[in-house]
Amino acid sequence: MHFRNIWQQLILIVILLTAADSGWAEQVSEKTSEPEVSAKEAIPENLSSPRATMETFLHAMNDIKRGAPDRIEAAVSTLDLSDINPIVRKERGQDLAWMLLEVLDRTEIINIEKIPNRVDGSRYLFKRYERGEVAISRTDSGRWLFDRNTINSLPTIMDEVATTERVSGKDDEASYVPWHIRLRQKVPLPLKQSTFLLQNWQWIGLLLTILAGVIIDKLVTFFLKTSVRRWRKGTRHDEFKEISEDILRPLGLMAMAIVWWGSINLMGLPESVMLVLLLAVKFLASISGVWAAYRLVDLVSAYLHKQAELSANKLDDALVPLIPRTLKVFVTVIGFVFIADNLNIDISSLLAGLGLGGLAFALAAKDMVQNLFGSVTVLMDRTFSVGDWIVVDDVEGTVERIGFRSTRVRTFYNSVVTVPNSKFITATVDNMGERRYRRLSCKLSLTYDTPPDRIEAFCEGVRELVRQHPYMRKDYYHAYLNEFAASSLDVLLYVFWETPEWNTELRERHRFMLDILRLAQRLGVEFAFPTQTLYMKKEDETADSISEMDQRQAFALGQSYAKSIVAETTGTGTKPPPVVFPPIS
Repeated sequence: MHFRNIWQQLILIVILLTAADSGWAEQVSEKTSEPEVSAKEAIPENLSSPRATMETFLHAMNDIKRGAPDRIEAAVSTLDLSDINPIVRKERGQDLAWMLLEVLDRTEIINIEKIPNRVDGSRYLFKRYERGEVAISRTDSGRWLFDRNTINSLPTIMDEVATTERVSGKDDEASYVPWHIRLRQKVPLPLKQSTFLLQNWQWIGLLLTILAGVIIDKLVTFFLKTSVRRWRKGTRHDEFKEISEDILRPLGLMAMAIVWWGSINLMGLPESVMLVLLLAVKFLASISGVWAAYRLVDLVSAYLHKQAELSANKLDDALVPLIPRTLKVFVTVIGFVFIADNLNIDISSLLAGLGLGGLAFALAAKDMVQNLFGSVTVLMDRTFSVGDWIVVDDVEGTVERIGFRSTRVRTFYNSVVTVPNSKFITATVDNMGERRYRRLSCKLSLTYDTPPDRIEAFCEGVRELVRQHPYMRKDYYHAYLNEFAASSLDVLLYVFWETPEWNTELRERHRFMLDILRLAQRLGVEFAFPTQTLYMKKEDETADSISEMDQRQAFALGQSYAKSIVAETTGTGTKPPPVVFPPIS
């Protein structure tokens, strides 16, 4: 056991208690105390007189003995707890109710009829003891309650009457008293002496409490580590084999905080001391609870990521990263409410205070709301998914992550661009990842001395290459002589590949273009490159003048040649049908 850590924690508690004794707890009490009840409020009938108050208290405690523990609230309502800090008021009030019952049971049998039933007047003194007195006084709100002096003196009065026998008929009621109060009554007198801030037995109790909490923490942590280790070895899900064996570590801290929480309430510590300790323990319990919930969300996230990888749908790849973040935000909000409730912070008042600055908050959160709607737009419209190649304005790359506020895009020079989701509401998004086909549109330039029949053979050979290549689109492609360029005969090549991603497209484009080069080489077709030819003509003055044919003869000769060419190729009077691609087998 780590005794050094235990002593360090004990020293820390001593320092905190010293601070509490110097007035820190009183400052907290002043800041967090509840406002007094308005005098104009209606006075409850059960607190309208000393007799009604005593009767309410005794009836409530008797109902608890008969098996109605919820009646403790009615008993506590008869106590004036205005001097007790709201953070510990509930726990302290319940202990004080049992202490008051013990004092009354060891004093005398109470005759309700002898207690005054007046609405006004001075305080009613029930009994004066050596270490204090029990009295019922009228508060500013008009209610009759066991007054502050009584509440402050109850622990010492109970110690005073601890050795006194119970009044007749009350011996069998000791079993109803909480065991920690019975333990306090049986503590030897030397241990009830106070040497520094607390009584000796309370120091011993704190030391044992710290030791018990540390032991529980170590035992729970060891058990959970062993369980996680065995589970990782036996699980069939690969996504859980890489999780840390310390993933459930917060549960050990939570168990330790619960032990401390329960033990501190049982030792009857002074209010200032209990305030400091309970504040720290409640905060530790709340933080460990939120931490444990975060770890459980991580487990859910690992499982969802694995399921998303097994699914062919890309939408879940975008939703899976958002689900853990949503759950963690939800856990954080619940944790905040839980902590605030344990610290007796009025959530409704806090929200009302935030409402006063609602306009300023709305203006400041304008961009955040736009980004949130942008992410909803992307998910609902399925604009793109994780892994898609997109082009947005001047950003081009692959989508890595879609968040609530922004989307991360990995560019092709390996940088990361964060694009606010609000841009996707109005921007034009070119989703290259949604392409079914990858296009190639270019011109194959042939030399002008290429014979027409070889051009025909070359174009048909290119079309056959399209039909033979496995990844190419077979229902739409073109390879035709398309243009008489300045230095070449241009053949239009317009084809598509049906490839899942860019790497395969590059490989298939490479294979297809090499096959075109091989085809041209075997057909004796040469590719042209931009050239200019300069002809130098010298005038021959002695040459005979060549007679020129007239216009009518020229027209007739051109028409004759054209008809013979068409008759040889397409056929005179024949209209070829539209281009129809054969069905894909």
